[in-house]
Amino acid sequence: MVMNVPLAFVLINSEIGAEDEVLNALKKVEGVEEAYVVYGVYDIVAKIRAETMDKLREIVTWKIRRLNRVRSTLTMVVVES
Repeated sequence: MVMNVPLAFVLINSEIGAEDEVLNALKKVEGVEEAYVVYGVYDIVAKIRAETMDKLREIVTWKIRRLNRVRSTLTMVVVES
């Protein structure tokens, strides 16, 4: 089934010890449906959905990447489910 509404998973690295702070800020961002602190290479994983690809890009670029104490992100756009 091909997705009509853009969906992505964003893997986030935060500053050491800032995971809960970033998680709480992330949950307030429009378009973030779910977010979790995880163990492994990344600190947080977030599920993002938007009306258009442009809006999805805007959320990641201008909202998530600019959150205080976010060091880096890796975005995986879902192409089919």
